[in-house]
Amino acid sequence: MAFAIKAEVKDPQAQTFSFAAQKTMYGGKHIADGDAIFVFASENEGGQGLVACGIVTSSEAVPRRLDLERQTPRVSVSIRRTALAARRLGRDELKRFKDWKDGRPETELNFKFYRQATNKIVAISGETAAFLDTYFDGLRPGDPNRFPSRGLRRR
Repeated sequence: MAFAIKAEVKDPQAQTFSFAAQKTMYGGKHIADGDAIFVFASENEGGQGLVACGIVTSSEAVPRRLDLERQTPRVSVSIRRTALAARRLGRDELKRFKDWKDGRPETELNFKFYRQATNKIVAISGETAAFLDTYFDGLRPGDPNRFPSRGLRRR
């Protein structure tokens, strides 16, 4: 399974990323060690959109607070970067994809990340993961060297 995270990224060139207590939506709470993930630097925090892809090296659910009636599940994750994005993909490039039922990867990303613009972790379809693969040079889409565990984890 593949995921994407939109969050504040202080150093887009970092070898590892760590994100504490991130909101999850659209299946994001199912993220686990070994999953492929695409990292988007949040434009709300001065970022530029897609910056890297990597492998989740640790994930831990944040315990729910008993004093809150409704709470979005949160997860802390660490990521090992496997590639840097070679082209830009952010809010400006995705905002025109608004036909929520057209099945396009761009529309899935626009819907999950920008319809409600909060930072979050989301699960993405295989088609969207393959689309995002095309934003990285040097490795072809689906190359096992980019995501060594892709295809090995079964749920």
